[in-house]
Amino acid sequence: MKLFIASLLLILLLRLPAALAEDLTVRVHNLPPEGSLVLQVYSDPDTFADFRNPVREQRYRIRPGGSYVISGVPAGEVAVLAYLDENDNRTLDKNFMGIPRESLGLSNNYQPKGPPSFQQAAISVAPGRTEPVDIHLYEVLGDSGQWGVGVGVIGRSSPYLGSDTEVIQAIPVVTYFGERLQWIGPALRYGVLGSDRLRLAVTANYRVGAYEESDAEILEGLGDRDSTVLGGVALIYEGPAGTEFDLRYQHDLLDRFGGGTASASVSRGFQFGRLRLVPQLGVNWLSSDMADYDFGVPDSAAIPGRPAYAVGSSYTIEAGVGGMFELTERWRVTVSVALENLDSEITDSPIVDEDYVVKGFGALTYSF
Repeated sequence: MKLFIASLLLILLLRLPAALAEDLTVRVHNLPPEGSLVLQVYSDPDTFADFRNPVREQRYRIRPGGSYVISGVPAGEVAVLAYLDENDNRTLDKNFMGIPRESLGLSNNYQPKGPPSFQQAAISVAPGRTEPVDIHLYEVLGDSGQWGVGVGVIGRSSPYLGSDTEVIQAIPVVTYFGERLQWIGPALRYGVLGSDRLRLAVTANYRVGAYEESDAEILEGLGDRDSTVLGGVALIYEGPAGTEFDLRYQHDLLDRFGGGTASASVSRGFQFGRLRLVPQLGVNWLSSDMADYDFGVPDSAAIPGRPAYAVGSSYTIEAGVGGMFELTERWRVTVSVALENLDSEITDSPIVDEDYVVKGFGALTYSF
């Protein structure tokens, strides 16, 4: 009897995967007359967001009719990706920005302008499902890339003694995603060498001014600290499990203070429905010129209660999170906020009262 029960359980276990798996018929439209077609199935929102680690993948030579079958699809909520493997290298080729450059299509005819939302592409696979999935291929960047426009705000908190004024600026926002260029509001980078996994890029971003002397009594006579543009180079590596490592150096292009900053950071994206969150942790180095411009007191401006203070090169630790919420395929909200912890070189300054700065950016954009 024990042997019979054990044999029965073994048979049921062997049959279980088949009971939980279905064959899914996919009709692919806009196919060329020949070439290689890859069909992938995803059940994890995180891996679907950057098209890695599908639960099923099947390859076909393109044939008349455009109807194909994916076998062994797990029951439940899944998303389907179809793409043309134009060079038969068995991978979805991406550009310097990590954007697919080969024609693709998603279930539900979903055509996002940013990282795809699993929720928007998801279909239900149940035992006995017979209706096919229709997918229309398209080029993500089109002929001239993706442009977007919108409005945004950029700002930072004030760590200065007696100041309760936050530095906030409303700005117009332009976005662009191309073969090598990525432009999102105040930040821009252009891929120079490498691939979607490891690349060298030229970078630039707008840096909001630290303060105006009218922000606090302790700052009077020091002059305003103007906004500037930082530019430099970055080495970006797309690591395992969706992690990104970023090393960069940027210099003051407008010569407001003549210094620069270097940083090293790691980040990873997580998908929650239409919301994508990207936590980030990094360390920053500020040159003495840059740190002194924001937090120093020159000899000529020393007064009782505010002695002269020269800030040397400094390090800060920064932790933050970026977020993007897809309102529709074309409208999205982008937000990033970070807390930067200041080291003792900065906090020992007579004009500094806090040991941290909160920085942020937010925008509402429309892509076309």
